[in-house]
Amino acid sequence: MDLNCDMGELEDAAHEAALMEHITSANIACGGHAGDEAIMERTARLAVERGVHIGAHPGYPDRANFGRIEMPLSSDEIAETVYRQIVRLEAVVSRLGARIVHVKPHGALYNVAVKNAEVARAIGQGVARWNAAVPVFGLAGSPMLDVWRAMGLPVAGEGFADRRYEPDGTLRSRKLPGALITDPAEAAGQALRLAESGQVETICVHGDTPGAVAILAACRSLLYKG
Repeated sequence: MDLNCDMGELEDAAHEAALMEHITSANIACGGHAGDEAIMERTARLAVERGVHIGAHPGYPDRANFGRIEMPLSSDEIAETVYRQIVRLEAVVSRLGARIVHVKPHGALYNVAVKNAEVARAIGQGVARWNAAVPVFGLAGSPMLDVWRAMGLPVAGEGFADRRYEPDGTLRSRKLPGALITDPAEAAGQALRLAESGQVETICVHGDTPGAVAILAACRSLLYKG
């Protein structure tokens, strides 16, 4: 089971290095919602040193709101920013002799695409313009995956260890109480249930969740036991 974390979003290099010790895939911010060339290189270098897979993590180009608020962009604008953000990260990663092996949309762009086929398709167009053979991570069991599959893109169903779900399978809004799971044992238990569901191929813990390092350690221990 792949264990991923959204990276390159924080100034705290020591924290990000600690997160990297427990994951198999790093989704690196591409300068849209967070990150810059120096942070991208720092994070990608950590991933290369630890044998962690590198993924692009494009979001709405809205640093003020960390990409967590929907923006009124057209489909063409979404496709263009996704493409340009991936290319920006690729330039950094290539200098290190590494490559991007997956793409995962960030924040509001991801959550809007779960239910909005037009937005999902625009993301897919941006990815396909760059490399149509690279898997796209999306919410397991959601229509966004169907949109990308119909476009011929490979996909990976994603679950979240540190987020609570609504009855319809979507993530609880961060604006609501209890949206985050911060107890490592509870998060690890959810990770295991997701892994056993048969729908999930990768599990995420957000790097900015309180106690994220301990949560990742607990998830890795439970998922990889034996």
